[in-house]
Amino acid sequence: MNLTVFSEHLLILLPPLLLSFVCTIAGSLWIDRLYRQEKDDSLLSFPDQIAKRAKFRKPLLFFLLLFCLGKTWYAVSIPTVIYYTVAIIFLSFITVTDFEQYVIFDNMLLPLAALGLCYTIHQQLSITEHLAAGLGGGLLFLLLTILTKGAIGGGDIKLIAALGLWLGIRPLLSVIMYGFLAGGAAALFLLITKQKKRQDYFAYGPYFALSGIAILLSWIRPLF
Repeated sequence: MNLTVFSEHLLILLPPLLLSFVCTIAGSLWIDRLYRQEKDDSLLSFPDQIAKRAKFRKPLLFFLLLFCLGKTWYAVSIPTVIYYTVAIIFLSFITVTDFEQYVIFDNMLLPLAALGLCYTIHQQLSITEHLAAGLGGGLLFLLLTILTKGAIGGGDIKLIAALGLWLGIRPLLSVIMYGFLAGGAAALFLLITKQKKRQDYFAYGPYFALSGIAILLSWIRPLF
């Protein structure tokens, strides 16, 4: 690779690299602040293990953002880059908090949902379909919450509703399917390795969030 080609690649990668670094630091500070605010309200599942469970947060969050935002940078239009970048950042933060403390904050879900509605309108997509996906997905997960006696949390209900506003009906169904498959495989692994017991709570939110990111990225260019 000659110097000119290397410089061109560097210029392409530099913005997502810097943005990933800034979002990792700022996002981690924001998450810690949210944890401190909710520490005494029984919202956190592991309030006494915040530092321990966040041990690898920054490097993992950085590489997740770098991988996803690096691919987002190939979008053909500036509005698409902006929309997808913000969505991926919020979904990455949601993945982190649900992995660490089994909690998804409304502070992240509400902007994600509002931006999804703006995206649908701006891209002239079917508002009816996307609203139906958000409402239908939320009601479906509410029903699952009742049937599973709380195995699916309130944060998952709102996350699916927000993703419905972004994706529409068919992509949302794919997210649900991939999320349950990936989450089920992870739960089985934890049970086999005796890191979890059958009665223990398991967070499915990260797998829905990551599946949502994968769908968005697939609309830009194939993941593989």
